Amino acid sequence: MKGTTAMTTANTTAASTNVAADATEALENGANAMTNIATNTIETIEAAESRGFSSRFPLNSSFIFTFGALGGMLFGFDTGIISGASPLIESDFGLSVSQTGFITSSVLIGSCAGALSIGALSDKFGRKKLLIVSAILFLIGSGMCATATGFLMMVAARIILGLAVGAASALTPAYLAELAPKERRGSLSTLFQLMITFGILLAYASNLGFLGHNLLGARDWRWMLGSALVPAALLLIGGIMLPESPRYLVNKGDERNAFKVLTLIRKDVDQAQVQLELDEIKAVAAQDTKGGVRELFRIARPALIAAIGIMLFQQLVGINSVIYFLPQVFIKGFGFPEADAIWVSVGIGVVNFVSTIVATMIMDKFPRKGMLIFGSIVMTVSLAILAVMNFVGDVAVLAVPTMILIAFYILGFAISWGPIAWVLIGEIFPLSVRGIGSSFGSAANWLGNFIVSQFFLVLLDAFGNNVGGPFAIFGVFAALSIPFVLRFVPETKGKSLEEIEKEISHR
Repeated sequence: MKGTTAMTTANTTAASTNVAADATEALENGANAMTNIATNTIETIEAAESRGFSSRFPLNSSFIFTFGALGGMLFGFDTGIISGASPLIESDFGLSVSQTGFITSSVLIGSCAGALSIGALSDKFGRKKLLIVSAILFLIGSGMCATATGFLMMVAARIILGLAVGAASALTPAYLAELAPKERRGSLSTLFQLMITFGILLAYASNLGFLGHNLLGARDWRWMLGSALVPAALLLIGGIMLPESPRYLVNKGDERNAFKVLTLIRKDVDQAQVQLELDEIKAVAAQDTKGGVRELFRIARPALIAAIGIMLFQQLVGINSVIYFLPQVFIKGFGFPEADAIWVSVGIGVVNFVSTIVATMIMDKFPRKGMLIFGSIVMTVSLAILAVMNFVGDVAVLAVPTMILIAFYILGFAISWGPIAWVLIGEIFPLSVRGIGSSFGSAANWLGNFIVSQFFLVLLDAFGNNVGGPFAIFGVFAALSIPFVLRFVPETKGKSLEEIEKEISHR
């Protein structure tokens, strides 16, 4: 018996070592691919621009903001699609549980790397060019996922997708915030979170639609993962057509094109008001020093603390335990059949999406801090009741009440922490370090995501598959988020980015 245990332990250790080695090699390949693609793409775009090529078309604001937020849809789609595809991949490739788990979480490794690396590049080369780079990475990663022949290729593909997701999560909030007028910046920036929830919902629908349909001789999971090519192509087309951020253009001394972009996206005001906005941007840009990590910590420390804290709390309240593992919660915790559990996740996805639409409509009518605190209270109360109920009640009759409480928890998150966290990291950093600051905030989000995704099932098992245990821990973090917001998060509603920059610099 001891010999069998030792052999099992040795096999597990060897499997973990092999997975780690494969992951390291895949991460190096993915990072090299991102560097090469980014460099070559930027050189191509700059060469085209030097020959007089212009990608600016007479677009309306709806097109600009919708396509500008499209990276969020791919973000949601590529993080949600694996929930339905991973059991099929495991069976098809004959993978171990640890290998399947690593395929799921490898996107988070790429996301953290992508978020950290993209900020400095976007401050140097511009938001538009790096959006195009992220679209190309989405295309490459989605294509590799759909055609993967084994574990290593799938991990490499998921890491490349992660690089794209991380890049989009850092780029898009800053880009939308820099384009939006101060009166509507909250609602327009919330389009990013709305697209994330829409992408998650589309991923669930794709899983259900392709399940069991091996079209043209290709397995169903390949169609699930390959369907991401469509929105990735749309992001590439939109990225080519979108204008550059006027604030980035001013920071690089291109005031003429900055005025043109502002005129394009401010069609409801006259040119005198456009010139006033441009003058305000120029005045603040003239005071900014050269961006970089050192400057980020020197001139934007309060903003950095707020961004990292709010992004960690956004994940530590447990949202991705619902996105990634809700079917398993109802299968393991309440004995649901697999098909019924997937339908529960679809229903919660609908609640998430509809609630985010509501958030988009009300975002600019209420203070950001007030909405965050309201959301924290709703989540804390919902999770506390859910935890107590599952600890002291009869689990056999608690499935429906649990669904209802999770729906209220999702509602509280979706109208507050879901969108506002992304809005804030696009607002609170000074222009000179906005790209790299958003990168740090986004990387903190992916770190929190990784912690939740890695330990949720462990916690669920530790509490004997009683969902009250892990959700009680998430409730504690929801409660702790309230004093953090009161102490560290600035109020930004109705203020221009330049006004926010001046206020935070004096904190």
